[in-house]
This record gives sequence, C-alpha cells and structure tokens, in this order.
Amino acid sequence: MNKKILIADHLHPSFKTEVEKLGYFCDDLPLISRAETLKILNNYLGIVIRTKFQIDREVIDAGSNLKFIARAGAGMDNVDEAYANSKGIICFNAPEGNRDAVAEHVIAMLLSLLNNLKKADIEVRNGVWDREGNRGWELKGKTLAIIGYGNTGKALAKKLLGFEVKVIAYDKYKAGFSDQFAEEVSMEQVVKQADILSFHIPLTIETKRLFNDEYLFHFKKPIIVLNAARGEVIDTRTVLNGIRTGKISAAGLDVLEVEKFPQLAEQQWFDELKACPNLILSPHVAGWTHESYRKISEVLAEKLKQLTFFP
Repeated sequence: MNKKILIADHLHPSFKTEVEKLGYFCDDLPLISRAETLKILNNYLGIVIRTKFQIDREVIDAGSNLKFIARAGAGMDNVDEAYANSKGIICFNAPEGNRDAVAEHVIAMLLSLLNNLKKADIEVRNGVWDREGNRGWELKGKTLAIIGYGNTGKALAKKLLGFEVKVIAYDKYKAGFSDQFAEEVSMEQVVKQADILSFHIPLTIETKRLFNDEYLFHFKKPIIVLNAARGEVIDTRTVLNGIRTGKISAAGLDVLEVEKFPQLAEQQWFDELKACPNLILSPHVAGWTHESYRKISEVLAEKLKQLTFFP
C-alpha cells in the first residue's frame, strides 16, 4: 500500500522523524511549486502544507490517491475542506501547536499600545523626552472581549488571569463554555462592556469582514482592536475610520486583508495605515515562534498516529 507523504512546505524535522517511525515515507520538498506538485501528487497518500498555495479542487483532483491533507498551522482557509471531504479525504490542522505563541503576541501588542512603547521609543531615539505625552494605561480593571473561544482564544484568557482583567468571550458556535478564565456572554454584552476586542476566529464566508462599520457602530465606548486571526476578518477601512473618529483608541494587527509586498504597498489604505501612531503592525508572525515551529509538527505527527491507513 502507498505509504508516501509529500511535505510541500517548510516543516520542523520532528514531523518526518515521528511519522517515519509509523512506517510512512516522507518526501521533504519544501521548495516544490504548485505546478510541480500537480504533476506528482497522485503518488502520495498525504500532503502537508503551510500557506504556500491553495489546496483547491485542482490540487485535490490531482491527488487521486490522497487520504489526508495536513495543514501546519491553525487556520484551514487555504484548504477546500468540503471538497476534500466529499472525496473521502481527511483534513486536519494543528491549532494546539501555536496557541500559546498567538496569545503571547496579542498580549505583547496590547501592553505596548497601552503604554505607548512604540511612540516613546521613537521619540527617545530622536532626542525627545516626553513623560506626560507617554503616560500609559493599566490593563488591570479593563474588560477584554474575546471573539472565538477555541484554542487561541482560551490560551489568551488563561494568560490574562494574572493581569486582573475581566475577560468575556463570545462564540457563535459554542454554548456553556464559561470557565475560570472567561465568562461566556452575548454579542450585546460584548458591545456594551468591552474596552478591548480580540479576534480568534477562522476565516469563513460568515466571518469575512465581520468587523465592519456597522459592527463598530454598536460599541458603547472607544475600544482597542486586536487581530491575530485572519486579516480579512476585519475591514481595514473600518479600523482607519474608527481611529479617525475616536471609536477605536488603538489597534494591533498581526494580519491584514492583503499581505506581503509589493501587493500590500499598492493598497489605497496602506499609507494611511502605516502613518497611524496608535497602531502596531506585525507580519503575520503571532503564531510563528521558534517553539511553535516545532510544536506544530509534533501535533500533526500525533494526530496522524490516531489515523490508520494501513496495517
């Protein structure tokens, strides 16, 4: 029986080490292109990928012998899961592998925004010593609303425990999930109570541009917006409008609607975005630490152990 796995992206070597112990054979080809993949994919039982290209119908059809598609990361928006499932292909990912990395990155952005660290650093480097203009706000006593209480949402809530912040959470697809870290609330309660809003949801048809002008309108007080989920969950123009009008006091965005250069620089909103002083941007690295690189591979290998494709 076919026991070959195509590793089509950069993966920590622990995945290959562990799955080969199970009797699989891995072709580790992190530089392989989509076109090259299409030519050889029918030779493999499974494919492992990060974000290099879309695993769409064309790719899935090319993998006539595929039994599984593994995504080395949290989101599955670059895999056509429905079509894969219709072909009897199992799809799985590794949100457990980078949930701590994402949670820590979100807290880092939040603390930096509350304490004006970006602004203060630039000023001191340029000979400006402005204590009053850089007076910060304490996190203690604030209400932070988490949208999506899955792996990363719960990891964030756990890490906030020591900050004495009130954590509330909304999840459209869960009920009865209140725990010692967060209180389950309705969206009506979120818009009334939140000082800080953090998104931890996948990108789907329902969540695309969920955060838009109408959504922001309902919030009762200025909020800090944090997004380390997917860029298209947030309408960038809404963030800019909110900062301009004071509805948004600050924002930390690890992900954007359009990512990587030169495409990002070509967006009409990018110049205004990068000029915002109360905004922190990072290049989609929240879940990409040295530790998560290894843990993601370990999680994928462990999940593959639970699947039986041959005796």
